[in-house]
Amino acid sequence: MTRSPFIVYAVIAFLAVVVLANTLFVVEQRQEAIVLRFGQPIRVIHAPGQPGAGLNFKQPFVENVIKLDRRNLALEADQEEVIDANQQRLVVDAFLRYRISDPLQYYRTLRNEQIAQDRLERLVNSSLRQVLGSTTTSDIISTGRDKLMQQSKLDVARRAKASRLGIEVIDLRIKRADLPAAIQASVYRRMQTQRQQIAAQTRAQGEQQKREIVAAADKEVAITLATAQQEGETTRGEGDALRTRIFAQAYGKDPSFAAFYRSMQAYEAGLGQGDTTLVLSPDSAFFKYFEGGPSGGARR
Repeated sequence: MTRSPFIVYAVIAFLAVVVLANTLFVVEQRQEAIVLRFGQPIRVIHAPGQPGAGLNFKQPFVENVIKLDRRNLALEADQEEVIDANQQRLVVDAFLRYRISDPLQYYRTLRNEQIAQDRLERLVNSSLRQVLGSTTTSDIISTGRDKLMQQSKLDVARRAKASRLGIEVIDLRIKRADLPAAIQASVYRRMQTQRQQIAAQTRAQGEQQKREIVAAADKEVAITLATAQQEGETTRGEGDALRTRIFAQAYGKDPSFAAFYRSMQAYEAGLGQGDTTLVLSPDSAFFKYFEGGPSGGARR
């Protein structure tokens, strides 16, 4: 009997805790909350531009709360293949940054973040195919990219507003735009072939220039040698003529000296090497100047 009041108090306390747990909830600064009554959204707590973070109340067992991220959100879209105005295929990686601007509309249209991600990804890919399909690859990968991204961002924002998604598009960018793998290999092979052709052409031009330079050098050498030989022959001819004239003058003035000089030349030609053996008579005319000198005196 004494335990009955204690059990009643315990049950009452338990029910109070359960009621409080289903009545009180906390909304963080980075969150916004949608209060649902029997599954239907009725109000938003801590919506963009409104206070409400902290401890809040709801009707127990009748209302429940769904919390959404109040910060800027990012969507990494899957690779999408687009065809540009020149019918060239490109593989594009894009990302989208957005935030929930109308939580009630966001919940009514998309329900949860996973559905929102799928819906936005299809929207982004569709916009990229339309915008990038009207331009060329050079504009996509060069200075025209910023303008195209601005155009695509505005298109995504317009479509999101028309679809009543309850979001605000902050930015849309292309991370990478490349050719498909198969086309890349073909392009690399074509580039390699072009470079090989250029290298072969350069080598052929270099070889032709080499032959021209060598031919010109050989011609110059031949001309130089011929000129030197001609000048040498002319000089030798002039020297021989001068020598002949000197000899003739010497022969006329001193016949004995001329005979002596010819004998000296004969000695130089016959004995100058040092390995010549002559078998001659001692009184041979060849040795007449060995005893008498230039005067050719009597031999002893």
